Amino acid sequence: MPKYWLMKTEPGCFSIDDLKALPDSTSPWDGVRNYQARNFMRDEMRMGDKVLFYHSVTDPSVAGVAEVVRESYPDHTSWDPEDSHFDPKSTPESPRWFMVDVRFVTKFDHPVPLRVLKATPGLENMELLRKGSRLSVMPVTEEEFSIVCSLAEA
Repeated sequence: MPKYWLMKTEPGCFSIDDLKALPDSTSPWDGVRNYQARNFMRDEMRMGDKVLFYHSVTDPSVAGVAEVVRESYPDHTSWDPEDSHFDPKSTPESPRWFMVDVRFVTKFDHPVPLRVLKATPGLENMELLRKGSRLSVMPVTEEEFSIVCSLAEA
């Protein structure tokens, strides 16, 4: 059974259109530097898991769906001193950070804004909507995933 996730990105840095435009519409989800988010990717994400692709910051909204197509492996950006995600405590021999690969599935014709998510019955316990929640990678239930996808079709 697939699991369901929400992954946040700033659309000015990496949008759902950027993902779609890549070869095979696939990209590593690198640069995560929060231990709980890392643990979700490293320990729980599996091939075929579905992802709500969330654009944060400007006009926060769920922009579409992706899926996990490669399970956890070390995030090499943490080893590159020229990369903004460099971590001197992470090494190839003892990696601290991990990533997965995601592939574009669909872009919503009507992105689902944060304000709509907050007002929708059935999403009251969604991690994204919890006060103080700042995770960039978080689980969602199958029901929450379905509700969000149905909102995009409305």
